[in-house]
Amino acid sequence: MGESLLRSGGFVGGRWVEASATFPVRDPATGAELGQVADCGVAEARAAVRAAYDAGPAWSGASAKERAALLRKWYDLMIENKNELARIITAENGKPLKEAQGEILYSASFLEWFAEEARRVYGDIIPPSAKDRRILVLKQPVGVASIITPWNFPSAMITRKVGAALAAGCTVVVKPAEDTPLSALALAELANRAGIPPGVYNVVPCSRQQAVAVGEVLCTDPLVSKISFTGSTATGKVLLCHAAGTVKRVSMELGGLAPFIVFDSANVDKAVAGALMSKYRNSGQTCVCTNRFLVQKGIHDAFVEKFSQAIKRELHVGNGFDEATTQGPLINEKAVEKVERHIQDAVSQGASIVTGGKRHSCGKNFFEPTLLSNVTPGMLCAQEETFGPLAPVIKFDTEEEALAIANATNVGLAGYCYSQDPAQIWRVAEQLEVGMVGINEGIVSAAECPFGGIKQSGLGREGSKYGIDEYLEIKYVCFGGLQ
Repeated sequence: MGESLLRSGGFVGGRWVEASATFPVRDPATGAELGQVADCGVAEARAAVRAAYDAGPAWSGASAKERAALLRKWYDLMIENKNELARIITAENGKPLKEAQGEILYSASFLEWFAEEARRVYGDIIPPSAKDRRILVLKQPVGVASIITPWNFPSAMITRKVGAALAAGCTVVVKPAEDTPLSALALAELANRAGIPPGVYNVVPCSRQQAVAVGEVLCTDPLVSKISFTGSTATGKVLLCHAAGTVKRVSMELGGLAPFIVFDSANVDKAVAGALMSKYRNSGQTCVCTNRFLVQKGIHDAFVEKFSQAIKRELHVGNGFDEATTQGPLINEKAVEKVERHIQDAVSQGASIVTGGKRHSCGKNFFEPTLLSNVTPGMLCAQEETFGPLAPVIKFDTEEEALAIANATNVGLAGYCYSQDPAQIWRVAEQLEVGMVGINEGIVSAAECPFGGIKQSGLGREGSKYGIDEYLEIKYVCFGGLQ
């Protein structure tokens, strides 16, 4: 790990601040302590909100061009420091270094994108019904935004939100996941170097013990106008309840249960390659990774066989800093236990382990990439988000059956479909009850694309030209007496 970007304090009002206590950050691969970080509480959270609020008028009053230039400088510094930022991610999150390097480029791309979008916040002029009036529509920043982020993409989940917020003219308070605060603090250091003014970007790291109290402040403080959260559906509902008291604007990117449908017409080799990427990236710890494989009976056996071979051939479990590693550890032992529980439930109901199925010898947080066949829709692994390296395969007969299984859930983030029938592709893309569909493609995320779900997978969109709208209010101005 590099030293120059490692910080241990909170970042409030442009200054590094200590708290009355600290908490440890650990390497999930080894359990080793990486360092102690300030355990911010209610007082620090309120101070951060106040700092953001006080910085708001000057930041929103700056020209879009000025804000764009500072975001671009922040992007440039991320690219200059990409290797050190990646090492920090691998150390605190465990993902393979090559994946961490990919995350940093992905993370930086949101600062680049929103630096460009800052200058494209257009209003409107509407033809009036009365001759002596002119009707204008302005877009203005909502104000202070609380940004609450997860551990699985400890850098990109921040920039995807913060880039849009700052471009719109909002100021932010970031509460990073307790497992991975070092990436958020490294971003703060680079924001400071880039010249982002004091109070515009604030970070309040905290332990699991303080998270509830800090989260409540960030969702209820009257000075906060907007909440953006990525995490579990259960936690999202709690935050929504908090936000209701003061009717705050809310964006939520919550859990998924992504179906990956492979039809008889599909190119099996391409489907297997897409399945490998979609399922096992970050050891299956992504909200858009496939949770259920639905494979049509005509190619089912060939798909399972080729998928099994690819898992054995291409996936290598190990420490994220080892060059050969493609599968790092899960974030903690609780995550491993959930994978085990899903496998035990499936096997007890008749599923078969094709490959994997147990903890890996690398350590307590490591699990073998696992493939199950003879899975049915009622099993836990097809009903709950596993968030681990488990691929359950369900055999289906007809397109209608596949869609019924895919849509029989209260969440809808991402879905995937492999087919070479254009009419079928259109039918399935339109009928899948999800916010994002990958057609013959296992990776769909990009800065220019709208990321988000439907049902209980969330509210709003991130990235793309639509992402900045989440941080803007529409104001109608009626200019009368013009004749």
